[in-house]
Formats: sequence, structure tokens, C-alpha cells
Amino acid sequence: MDPEGSRVQDDPDVKVMMAGSTLRKVKSKSWKKQRHFRLLEDGLTIWYKSRWAGRGHSTFSVTEVEAVREGHQSEVLLSVAEEFPADVCFTLVFHGRQGNLDLVTETPEEAKAWIRGVRKLIHKAQTMDEKERLDQWVWDWFQRADKNKDGKMNFKEVRTLLKMMNVDMDEEHALHLFTMADKSESGSLEIEQFVHFYKMLTQRDEVWKVFQDYAEDGEKLMLNELENFLSIEQHEGEQSSQHARELIDRYEPSGSAKKQSAMSLDGFQIYLCSLEGSVFKPEHRELHQDMSQPLCHYFISSSHNTYLLEDQLRGQSSLEAYIQALKRGCRCVEVDCWDGSDGEPVVYHGHTWTSKILFRDVVSTLKEYAFKASDFPVILSLENHCGVEQQTLMAQHLTQILGDTLLSAPLDGQLPQQLPSPQELRGKILLKAKKISDPGDCVDETPTDEVSDEEEMANDDAESPSTEDPPPAECANETGKKSKSKLSRDLSDLVVYCKSVHFHGFEHARAHAQCYEMSSFSESKAKRLAKDAGTDFVQYNARHLSRIYPGGLRTDSSNYNPQEMWNVGNQIVALNFQTAGLEMDLNDGLFGQNGGCGYVLKPDFMRDGSTRFGPEKPGERRGYRPLRLSIQVISGQQLPKVNQKEGSIVDPLVRVEIYGVPQDQAKEETSHINNNGFNPVWNETLNFVVHAPELALVRFEVEDYDKASRNDFIGQLTLPFACIQAGYRHIHLLSKDGTAIPPSSLFVNVSISELT
Repeated sequence: MDPEGSRVQDDPDVKVMMAGSTLRKVKSKSWKKQRHFRLLEDGLTIWYKSRWAGRGHSTFSVTEVEAVREGHQSEVLLSVAEEFPADVCFTLVFHGRQGNLDLVTETPEEAKAWIRGVRKLIHKAQTMDEKERLDQWVWDWFQRADKNKDGKMNFKEVRTLLKMMNVDMDEEHALHLFTMADKSESGSLEIEQFVHFYKMLTQRDEVWKVFQDYAEDGEKLMLNELENFLSIEQHEGEQSSQHARELIDRYEPSGSAKKQSAMSLDGFQIYLCSLEGSVFKPEHRELHQDMSQPLCHYFISSSHNTYLLEDQLRGQSSLEAYIQALKRGCRCVEVDCWDGSDGEPVVYHGHTWTSKILFRDVVSTLKEYAFKASDFPVILSLENHCGVEQQTLMAQHLTQILGDTLLSAPLDGQLPQQLPSPQELRGKILLKAKKISDPGDCVDETPTDEVSDEEEMANDDAESPSTEDPPPAECANETGKKSKSKLSRDLSDLVVYCKSVHFHGFEHARAHAQCYEMSSFSESKAKRLAKDAGTDFVQYNARHLSRIYPGGLRTDSSNYNPQEMWNVGNQIVALNFQTAGLEMDLNDGLFGQNGGCGYVLKPDFMRDGSTRFGPEKPGERRGYRPLRLSIQVISGQQLPKVNQKEGSIVDPLVRVEIYGVPQDQAKEETSHINNNGFNPVWNETLNFVVHAPELALVRFEVEDYDKASRNDFIGQLTLPFACIQAGYRHIHLLSKDGTAIPPSSLFVNVSISELT
């Protein structure tokens, strides 16, 4: 068995990779070290080590690599461009938050071979079907456990493998399975026999029981039996007939079963483990929402301090941080601009030790990456601390670099009565900044002009002081009421639909505010307004964009819970994308729908300017329809180890959490299973009532139980309640970083019903 097939192994570029190359790993201008890299026999693992590091080495899987960039396409390789020409340089970009790997080859030919080879292997990994993926996974385990590399595994190696796979199996039972698989009675298993052993090991009684309920002969599901299963259990109704035929064509591995229009147990299990059998409705993953409504009618995926890769006191400012956020579908990025010492504006977190990057380089990065993940508009939120001269230079960079991509005038030449839609603004970058209302350079803080986030926070949040001083005033106010800042007319003229203004209350906004005026709120002010005037906030956000940003005490770049802000219709809820955790899981969960385009249409009761909806009383609205959610947590499959100590095996439990309006906040959990991360079975049912299902997110989290200390995180999946498929479903778990960890999953039976 060779899951990648001879085609890829025989490829000349892959052969170069398997033979190995000495490459320079570059971390900075001063850190450039030689490492020996090679592709292992599994065709998926890249191994590398230093000649001087003794037995120490590192590995990573091709499945962790998102893309290969040729030449000087990273800040690190640009910094050494004079030393190493572009044709010997390339960058491996990883999924999630893992840093890039910048490499330099000895010759251009070697660089081309590695670039082409890695790209072919990425493509191969991405296009594998469910069976190939499983075969590959089994092959990987065989390779890891075959310590002496003789292509066979004795019982001692198998026992070690079981520990590696998170299985604490009774030795007698393991020996029994080993003996059954050892058909040649040689005392060792070759790969084909190991596959047989693995199948016995992973035989899933809970799937077999469901299969038996519908397969009359116990061997296969005939077409009408599969239709019954889809209709009764999977709640597919009329579409089940056509779907049953498609599933057999797609997932049934047996040719003879296909000819009978039937599905075997193997095919049934492969279907249940596929994306179609997952808990996330496949049609909701695609772009399916109405994108022709005003911008303020959408939640918009938004980043705070986008330039930072780490915390906001000492972290590194980096163009890579913008690239990572944009690749994740972020549609509102933040730029903190300050006067640069050499006349060029720079981007960094003011009054801190964070490193600086050039504003023009940020704009160039936006030009290249803004529309790779989504072609809906990107909002550039400008925190402007520059003097007029460098502001004018910023305006030049924006217009010259972005060209037609920058929206610099209203779409129809008229001041709008309502904001344009994401559809109308496709492929456009919008500037959010202050704008001069009257002739002349000086602007004081009139009702239509906004102070910076830092000043806003100082005004709003005496209990949460900003970590930054307000920027110095550029010119004095003749009346002596307040200091005021000079704005460049050139920069001001580029602001069209996102004019930053100070918030003077809901009454004032109703009477005076224009639809293209928007305000920023610190998290604590937004929380207060949501609690004290929730319905007013929802109504305000039906007409205007609002941006929420983390409080000043979050110097570690931690995040607040965005759900509280979405509950009152705030669109631009800015989070530190560089910080993994629950809050980013919720953000990824909300924006994982609608094609991951970064825009999600708000529920209809939040788009009506006269709505009576408020998060504190969800029942007081038109169309109120609470739902009951029942989740039978059946089993888990191949959960990852969290403690890499040999012999350490997880004790998993499952927690289901609801995030929504205050009345819906809830969590329930199963008991824990001792020493089994491989195939734990719970068969426990968790029940919830959801009063505002249109706003709710459901989070499935698996933890390693520890009675003496805090439980360790194993994996999670968060998705909108509206995207859940009822029936027997698999939940494909994600790492803390939000990346896939196949084949780790949960098997559940989901039921959704009206509350009677």
C-alpha cells in the first residue's frame, strides 16, 4: 500500500526533495544557518536538522503548509535581498499563526525543484478523497511506529503505537487483534496486515448500530433504506431520494455495492465522516446571503492593531500580520500612523517598544492581498497621529498604490441617503478616518468630528485608562475651548462612506447624524450602552456603522467577548487576530459561513430602524420563536494527545456552550472517560433552549479532564446555530490555532425542535 501513489513519488521535483538538500534557513539579516532538509518516504513529512545538532531534528507536514512564495516575498528575505538573489529564495507559509519558513538554496534549479515539489504535494494533499486521507493517516502511523524501518511491526512496536495513538488497550485484547491480523504467523505485521489490524481497532460499534437499524440484511443499505435513513434521521425530506444516489456514487468504495445501488458499512462510515456528513450545513459554507443591502446591515470581520504579530507593548509590527488577517477573511484592518523620522509615515503602536513598518509598504500589502480570500470591500481604519505634511504623503501613497481600488468618491457622485452594499463595493478599499467638514485645515471637536481611539477611551473610560497618551495637538483653538488637530485636505478628501465622528448619544444621532458618519466605542462603553439602552443601540446600528475596539488595559493583546457587541448589531467588532482563544473561535465561527467572505447579514429584526428588539428581552419582538436544541454526544475519534510524555493518555470530556443573548448563555458537559483519546464513547445527551437562535453560536469543546488542575484544551468547533445540520453528524475538531486536526472528530446526534 502506497497512499500517495507512484505518480507523485516518481515526479522529478519530489525526487530532489526526497534526496535532500542543504538549505539556508533565514530568520533575520544576522541569523542565516544551514540546515539539511529532505522529504520522508511517506511523501508528506519534511524533516530537517543542523549538521551540528547531534540527534536533534525537526519535522512538519506538507498539510501544514498553505502556500509557497517565490523570491523575496517576505520581510525577512527582502532584508537579505542584496546578499541572496530572488531566484534562490522561497518562503513556506503555514496555516494558522505559525511563522513563515524563509529558505535559500545553493542554485536556482534547486529552488525551482523545491517550489514546484512542495506545491505538487500541497495539491495532492488537498485533493485526496476521504478514503485516501484515512489511508494516508494509517500509513503515517505505520511509518512512525516502525522504529527499525524494516517495513514490519512486531507486537512491541504495535504496543508503542497504541500509546502514541492515545489508546490504553488491554494487552490481552491487543495481542488477540495482532494475532488475527498476522495471517502469515510471522510475529510481525506488514503494511497490508497493519491496515487490517487498524480496521479491527477502529471498528465503530456506534456507527454499526445505526447502520443495522436501516439495513434489513445487516450487510448493506439498499437505495430505499438509505433514503429512509436520510429522511428520518438526517431530516432531508423530499431531497433524500436524489441525495441517496449521489452519496453512493461519491462514498461507496465497493464496485459491486455501487452496481446494486447499495451502500456498505464502509461507505456509510466514510459518508458520515465527510464534510457532507458534518454538523455544518454545506450550503451555508457557500456564499448564499443577500449581499445587496446597506453596509450597516452586515456583521464585518474586523481586526484591531492589525500590524502586530504579538502583544502591543513589545510585539513586532509586521506586514505578515496584515497578510494573515486578510487571508482569514478580515474585511476591516487598522493602521496606526505616526510621523517617521525620515519624512515617511510609519505604522506601529505609539509610545511603546513595538517595531515600525512603513505606511507605504502596508498599502502595497493591502493592494496585493485585500481580495484574495474575498472580493467584498475592505475598510482601512486609520488611527492618524501624523502632521499635515506626512498626512499628504499618506494620501499620495493611497492614491498612487491603490489606484482605482481605492474608493475616493461616492458611487453615483451624490451624498448618499443610505450606505451602499457590499455587492456595489466589490473590489474596493474604503478609508475610515476624520474628514474636514468646513474649508480650512483646522478641525476642532465639533459634533461631526471624532477624537482618536486613545482620546475617546480616556473620555469614556475613567475606569479603563488608555495605555497611550493622546497625540499632541497640532494647532490651538482660538476660542480656547479644546485643542484641535490639523488635517490634510488631500487625506480628508479620500474619506467617503466611513467618516469618523464623535458619538454624542442616540438622540443626537437620530436628529443629526448622516448615514456615512460612524463612531468608535471602547469595549467598556459599548457594554454600558448595550446594557442601558440595548434597543436604541440596535436601532442606531440599523442606520450607522459602529466600530468596537479592545480596552486600554489589554496590553497583552487579549480579546473581549465579541458576542455581546453583535447582540446589539455592532458591525465592526475589532479583535486581536494574532491572539488565539475563545474570542477568536467565536469570530471564526460567525464568519465561517457565507463563503468566508467576511460579511454576514444581520437578522431581519436588527436591520429595521424602528425595531423593538433588545438583547435583554429577546421575546419582545416580531417573529419570536424559541427552539430546543438536543445534542446526544455519542463518541470521539482519534483525539490528539495534549501531553507528549510517553504513556500519557487523555481523559476526554465534551462541553457544549451556547453564546448569544444573555438568556441563551449556557454550557453543559459530559462526564470524562478515563485513558481513551482514541475511541471514547459517552452516549450522553445535553439539552438547551435558545431564545434568539438567529444570533446564537454553538461551541463544541473537548478537554482533557484533570481533577488537580485546570483541564487541558484538546480541540473545538464553533458554528452559528442557524448552520447546524440535524441528525447523525461528525464534528471535525480544530486546534487552538483554528486549524484542522484530522481525523479528530466527535460523533453526535442533533435534534432541533420548536418549544411547545
